[in-house]
Amino acid sequence: MATLLETWRSLAYGDGLDDKKKEELWTNYFTIEKGIYEKILSNPTEVVEGTVKELAEKYGTEVLIMTGFLDGINESLKGYENPIDTMAEDTVVKIEIDPEKLYYNMVEAKASWLYELPQWSEILSAETRTELYKKQKASGTVRRQGHKIYPNDPCPCGSGKKYKKCCGRNA
Repeated sequence: MATLLETWRSLAYGDGLDDKKKEELWTNYFTIEKGIYEKILSNPTEVVEGTVKELAEKYGTEVLIMTGFLDGINESLKGYENPIDTMAEDTVVKIEIDPEKLYYNMVEAKASWLYELPQWSEILSAETRTELYKKQKASGTVRRQGHKIYPNDPCPCGSGKKYKKCCGRNA
């Protein structure tokens, strides 16, 4: 039986949906994601804890969408990561954001609809946000000399996704 994460990734990145359905899925996902971040960033020191199913209910979404959200935020948490690869609906997870890490990762993901949320002005100073933005942009993408990356190659960032579905999407 597939894990929640495998089911989410298969749906979101797999070949099961045509382009129009995939676009609808992502448009819907980004809207829900933005709403969840608006709630989390309005009280950035709150530690949100519960099962995957409880958090999906708390934020008014489906378990699979919550799984995608938890996958996306996992590297931006304070000092720990949730068991994303193995979690089920009844797995207890925790969201305690590291604001600087989260902002940096949003810039890295080119998610302007998230790193430009007005809540950030209450959390990080304009100087800190500018510094994190510049630091992330300066990190750049490491490319091996003379090696062309093709759309179906694994992404060099190490995400495990195809280049065209990851860093190559906005290239």
